[in-house]
Amino acid sequence: MRTFGRWIALSLFLLLALTGTAGMLLSAPEQEDSKPTTTVQSETPKPFVLLIRIDDPITPVIAEYIIKSIDRATEMKAEALIIQMDTPGGLVESTREIVKKMLAAEVPTVVYVAPDGSRAASAGVFITLTANIAAMAPNTRIGSASPVQMEGKMDETMAKKITNDLAAMVRGIAEKRHRNAAWAEEAVRKAVSATETEALKLKVVDLIAPDIQTLLAKIDGKTVDTVMGKKTLHTSSATVKTYDMSFRHRILGIISNPNIAYILMILGFYGLYFELSNPGAIFPGVVGAILLILAFYALQTLPINYAGLMLIILGIVLFIAEAFITSHGVLGVGGAIAMAFGSMMLIDSPEPALQISWTVIAPVVAASALLFIVTLTVAIRAQRSKVDTGKEGLVGLIGEARTNISENDRGQIFVRGEYWNAWSDESIMKGEKVSVVAVDGLRLKVTRSQK
Repeated sequence: MRTFGRWIALSLFLLLALTGTAGMLLSAPEQEDSKPTTTVQSETPKPFVLLIRIDDPITPVIAEYIIKSIDRATEMKAEALIIQMDTPGGLVESTREIVKKMLAAEVPTVVYVAPDGSRAASAGVFITLTANIAAMAPNTRIGSASPVQMEGKMDETMAKKITNDLAAMVRGIAEKRHRNAAWAEEAVRKAVSATETEALKLKVVDLIAPDIQTLLAKIDGKTVDTVMGKKTLHTSSATVKTYDMSFRHRILGIISNPNIAYILMILGFYGLYFELSNPGAIFPGVVGAILLILAFYALQTLPINYAGLMLIILGIVLFIAEAFITSHGVLGVGGAIAMAFGSMMLIDSPEPALQISWTVIAPVVAASALLFIVTLTVAIRAQRSKVDTGKEGLVGLIGEARTNISENDRGQIFVRGEYWNAWSDESIMKGEKVSVVAVDGLRLKVTRSQK
């Protein structure tokens, strides 16, 4: 019970330590802010805008963050919510949730594709076009709004249905916001893209601004439509208040990264395996269970392919089997192939940002093969090898009878440099070679050696 208590205490301590460290790191001020962030207050006499930054693929975590930010800006009576965005795209359902919230928002929304070099691709196109005001920084781009495949492989008919649905959706958004609906539809159907100057010329966005202050100056006095009616923006002297992600959103955002979720899942499997192979260790099982739960949470926010998950599990099973069965490497190679294909198939999305990188897959597959094949093989062989120390190590050794030995006439043998009392079920003459077959206390049972 004391050992169990110590393991539990250690587990809790490590968990709290990791959580505390992550909290300190994540709560540190962002270095990219050139100006100090004003603390959000419930009441301010001066107009202000709320600013959030999106630098990740659009996932359920990001969707929840944007939706809560709109609610927060509404509660605080902000002049506008500015969404500074740099995204490679994301999931269709998460994008739909964001679009619906923005269209129903009481507070004006401004999407600002920034900083320089950023992009609003795929899902980012829908979000940008939905904003009351769409702006881009110099050297940015927008477009390539191809549909994201969710689960399984789409046949031609299904692909057309999804494409037509998204094309109709983006056309409706563009028409509502009085933007170039034809270009928006081509972004879905033909994956066209545009630079910031091209987007401005095509009336895809409303303006170009090099920074937030210039953006505020340019949108000052503009009148936009919200669900509450028309609203004129007064932003020339507005204060910028940053609404950062909460600790919860940051942690969920980190583990929702496909590469992180994949590594957590593999480590979770390892932890449970080592707990089952070493009952009572406690710590590997606790850590493995926690990592698996985190991994499965992250995977349920991503377009997971269950065939890929089954292949990964099969690969691990084949690695373990290789350690027990002499297959001359067939099971090990099969396990590596199954795990590699499973890893590639695990996240079922054409979006590169939502796929597992080969720089992660290759080391994980190689490390898994080495761990389960080499380590387990050595351990099993050690368990099966003949004991050569202690009393058990005497069994099978060859010695010499120093006296006559029989069942009723017990004698002595000389083996491994020592004299031992011995008996036998057969008659053995002095000087004959004997083989030890059993140990009973300080006596050895022997038979006449055939060697």
